[in-house]
Amino acid sequence: MVLVLSWAAFTMTAVDRSTWGPASMSVGEDLGVSLAGLGVFATGYYVGYVISNAAGGVLTDWLGARAVISVSLFVAGGFMILFGETDSVPLGIAFQAAVGVFAGCDYSAGVKLISQWFPARDRGFAMGVFMTATSLGTVIANAVVPGLLASSGWRTSYHLFGAASMVVAVLCFLLLRPGKHGAETRREVPNLRPLTRNRDLWLLGLAGFGGLWGTYGFITWSNSLMVRGNGISPVQAGTVVVIFGITAIAAKPFIGMVSDLFGDRRKIPVIIVLGAFVVTLLVFGTRDDLTGFLWVAPFLGIAAYVYSPLMVALIPKLAGVRLAGSAAGITNSFWQLGSTIVPVVIGAVFQATQSFFWAFATLAAGPLFGMLLMLGIRERDTPTVASGLTEERVA
Repeated sequence: MVLVLSWAAFTMTAVDRSTWGPASMSVGEDLGVSLAGLGVFATGYYVGYVISNAAGGVLTDWLGARAVISVSLFVAGGFMILFGETDSVPLGIAFQAAVGVFAGCDYSAGVKLISQWFPARDRGFAMGVFMTATSLGTVIANAVVPGLLASSGWRTSYHLFGAASMVVAVLCFLLLRPGKHGAETRREVPNLRPLTRNRDLWLLGLAGFGGLWGTYGFITWSNSLMVRGNGISPVQAGTVVVIFGITAIAAKPFIGMVSDLFGDRRKIPVIIVLGAFVVTLLVFGTRDDLTGFLWVAPFLGIAAYVYSPLMVALIPKLAGVRLAGSAAGITNSFWQLGSTIVPVVIGAVFQATQSFFWAFATLAAGPLFGMLLMLGIRERDTPTVASGLTEERVA
C-alpha cells in the first residue's frame, strides 16, 4: 500500500510536469508566446521544483512523509487548475513555478517511506517501481493531452490532471503510515552537517544533473522539435514519446531487481546506462522521419530512465535511512537544475542553428558529464547514517 500510494503521488506530479510538452505549442498560440519563449514556462516550473526538493526533503525528515506528500500534492493540483484558467503570460509563469514548488516535495517523501518500509536488499526493485512514475507520467500526458487539445483545448488537460492530483493527495493523507525500518523515535529538525561533508553524495547530485539534462530536455522539447524540425504531426510526435515512456516503465523495476540480485551494486550499471543514453540521443538526432523516430524511441526510453532508480537506491546507502529524505531532496535539487536550465538552452540552440541534430547533441552532453562523474563515487558495502552506526543497528 505504501509503495502504491507513494508511486501514485509521484506519478501525478510527473503527469503534471509532462503535460507541458504536448500542450506547449497550443499554450503559446493561445497566449502569444514565441517558440523560444515557451522554454521560460518550463524553466519556471523547474525553478520552483528545485527550490522545493531541498526544502521538501528536510521537511520530510522533520514533519513526516505522510504530511508532506499529501499536502504538497493537493496544493500542486490546485495550481494546475489555476494555470488552466490564466490568460496572462506572467501569471502563467508564476503558476507554473508554484506547481513546481509544491510538486517537488513528494519525491523525497516517497524515497523516505520506501527506505523505512523496505530493507536495503529489496530497495532496488522497490525504487524501480517507484521511479516508473516519471516515465508513466510522460506516457499518460502524451497519450491523453493531444486528444484533449483536439477536442476541448489545452486548458481541459490542466483542469483534469489538477483535480486527479488532489484526489490522490487525499488518499495519501488517509492511508499512508511510516514504517519502522530505520524510523525516527522523535520529530526534530535533522542535522544536515554529515550530508554536506559527504563527497560521494555531492558527486551523485552532479551526475544526476547531467542525466536529467538529457531526460527532461527530451521530454520538454522533443514534441516541438519533431514537429518544427521534421514536419511530423503533433499526434505522431506524441506517439513517439509514448513509446519512449512505455519501454521505461518495464525496464525500471527490472534493472532494480537485477541490481538487488547482484549484491546491491549500483555504480557500474549507472555508468553503462548513461553511456548508452549519450549514444541513443545522438542517433535520435540523426533521424528525420516518423519511422526513424519510432525505431529509436524504445531504446532511448530505456537509456533515458533506467539510471534513475539505481541512483535513487544509492541515496540511503550513501546517507543512511535517518537522513534519506533530506539526502533525496538535496541530491534531486542538483538533478533538477539540469531540468531547469536545459529548456532555455535547447530552445536557444535550435533557434540559432535550426538544426535538429545539434539540439540533440546538446542534450547528449548532459549524460556524458554524469557518466564521467559517476566514476569518482566510492560505493561501500555497508551503508552508514549520521551517528556512524550501521543502518541495521539503527533499525
